[in-house]
Amino acid sequence: MAFAEYADYDGLGLAELMARGEVSPAEVLEAAIERIERHDGKLNAVVYKAYDEARAAASGDLPDGPFRGVPFLIKDLGARVEGWPRTSGSRFAQVAADPDDSELVRRYRAAGVVLAGKTNTPEFGIPGVTISERLGVCRNPWNPEHISGGSSGGAAAAVAAGMVPLAHASDGLGSIRIPAACCGLVGMKITRDRTPICEVSDGALGFSVHHVVSRTVRDSAAMLDATGYAQIGDPFQAPAKDGPYLAEVGRSPGRLRIAWSTETPSGKPIPEEMQAAVERTAEALRHLGHDVFERGLGVDYRALYRAQGLASAANASANVSRWVEALGREPAEGELGPLARRAYEAGKRITGNQAFWGFQELRLLNRQILAAFEDFDVFLSPVMSTPAPRADWLDPLMADTREFDRRQAATYGTTPPANFTGQPSVSLPLWMSKDGLPIGMMFTGRFADEATLYRLAGQLETELPWKDRKPPIWN
Repeated sequence: MAFAEYADYDGLGLAELMARGEVSPAEVLEAAIERIERHDGKLNAVVYKAYDEARAAASGDLPDGPFRGVPFLIKDLGARVEGWPRTSGSRFAQVAADPDDSELVRRYRAAGVVLAGKTNTPEFGIPGVTISERLGVCRNPWNPEHISGGSSGGAAAAVAAGMVPLAHASDGLGSIRIPAACCGLVGMKITRDRTPICEVSDGALGFSVHHVVSRTVRDSAAMLDATGYAQIGDPFQAPAKDGPYLAEVGRSPGRLRIAWSTETPSGKPIPEEMQAAVERTAEALRHLGHDVFERGLGVDYRALYRAQGLASAANASANVSRWVEALGREPAEGELGPLARRAYEAGKRITGNQAFWGFQELRLLNRQILAAFEDFDVFLSPVMSTPAPRADWLDPLMADTREFDRRQAATYGTTPPANFTGQPSVSLPLWMSKDGLPIGMMFTGRFADEATLYRLAGQLETELPWKDRKPPIWN
């Protein structure tokens, strides 16, 4: 297979070629490896390469799943792959070789993918930018001076550069949708517990979910069909779907009631370019026949994030404590980055009363958000307040962590509510900035209603196609 031809197909497209015998899984894998080797020196997206193992799998008897023979990458956070190292982006939390596959990884293998390596992630997935002392800076294929987002920035950079058509990602406060917006991809944050959690702990208090970033809507839907069913023992199993999500992609969404807003947690307006992008999206939705109107969620963001901060800080500190227990020692000086060290120490100072007050308050505020969706089907907002910023401006390793907090708050803020409520929420790469960077629009649906989002996403993919947009690094 020619080098350029491989990257022009999505995952299902490659699988169809292989099913017809036009190309073999081994040939497809070599095209992927060639592309990784060509571009990763500039991007630092793939941090562990398992080429020999992948070649053996591609030449063997692969499961007859929807992605049979498609190269695939796993995020180096949470998910276990038998025999592979796991770093969580940290100098402290090291696993030399995991003893088995996580349940989700087993499902990926059953879908037919060929696991080729692991992707970059920041330490413990804390910031919305993929930079760490352990794994280095992951750069954006559209402009390597800019961030690829986080914490699934390695996955997004790899997919956007055409290394693989889709890749494993996870989202605890926006970590699928933010990288998808930065890199011009489809990023569906699924309903809570729709797929198995991978962490030992409860997926960041139930906020975190695992799915993929992809270049097409149909790849996202088909992979969720393959992996999105209950795991035995999950305490909060998502309601069952009505039918295959892949079938929803080509189905008309009907006339939806869609609320939109550019409100920010700080109350400060977003830049004019971003405001215009949201308004263009609203106009496009009206043109498609939807009932579109401006309305915010009506939630007190300051109260929301204060409550979440208490619960999350205690949870983050407890997660590091689990590593301390597993390794039998405290992290040495320099083994935790500034954000992880701060979270560990601050969380130890939070009392049980404070942590549970935060979690209870968050649950009460979640009810307000969920109640708002009684008046509309979908909520539209920008994923980020700006296009992807420069990596030297939004740097989690900077000495002044408060300044980093300020800059991150000015960039993000709209994605976390869907993690708190458990609702599905998707980023779609509808627009480009004046500087040639992708602009993602976020569509949040009612609890457990990925079907409506996949119908709407499929409609917008047809109406406002992005498949022919390629980053400068593409060739």
